[in-house]
Amino acid sequence: MAQHDNRTALVTGATDGVGRLVARRLGAAGFRVLVHGRNRERGEALVHAIEQEGGRADFLAADFRALDEVRALANAVMASTDRLHLLINNAGIGTAGDEAGRQTSADGHELRFAVNYLAGFLLTHRLLPLLKASAPARIVNVSSAGQQAIDFSDVMLTKQYSGVRAYCQSKLAQIMFTIDLAAELEGSGVIVNALHPSTYMDTTMVRLSGATPMSRVEDGAEAILNLAIGDGIAGRSGLYFNVLREARANAQAYDAEARRRLRTLSLRLTGLAANGVRA
Repeated sequence: MAQHDNRTALVTGATDGVGRLVARRLGAAGFRVLVHGRNRERGEALVHAIEQEGGRADFLAADFRALDEVRALANAVMASTDRLHLLINNAGIGTAGDEAGRQTSADGHELRFAVNYLAGFLLTHRLLPLLKASAPARIVNVSSAGQQAIDFSDVMLTKQYSGVRAYCQSKLAQIMFTIDLAAELEGSGVIVNALHPSTYMDTTMVRLSGATPMSRVEDGAEAILNLAIGDGIAGRSGLYFNVLREARANAQAYDAEARRRLRTLSLRLTGLAANGVRA
């Protein structure tokens, strides 16, 4: 793996599963790794592991169930570095969480939409100036092959809730965001791509869903790192990958009007519209 000394990466959801392995491998590749997670004990253990392997890392805590904590994380990143070369939006919750049934975030939004999509949308926008100043830079949105079209009449699933549907629409929203953001960033030196890292990796998220693991965490880490630091992706943006291969997402991802509606909603829900970010 090529060395990336004097470069900084932020990996969200880095204290468990594939995020943890990606963070360690980036540390081994020379990145200073900003490790995000909810659990300080696990976060500091990962920082220690990266340092033991000769890398550099810092832990930044935030709970993505609250948009104020996402804003605080962005502020902490900007306070800790004047350059950010890589942002991996990996944090998320699966089809089954700690509690059964529909849950809401601290801001009153359906929980999977909030954690899997809105948090990354807000964090990315807050960190765009830093990423642009660090170009060439990359953003990787860790999505899923599990995708379902968004019903804009009931985005928060108040009528017919299903954890699977909630998860799948949040993952499609990430891909729609990726396509729009790539167009916005054209010519900036910052590229953004999304991927399904692997099917049913052996992670806590998969085990909580009741599914039997079908692939290794190492497979997912390889796919994420391909988009994060692979030579073959340089200059290519707005794409969706199924593991290591470019693929087509759900048809709604390529519907410009659906993406416009999602962006307008997302800017409003995150408060970015009030700060002058264009819809």
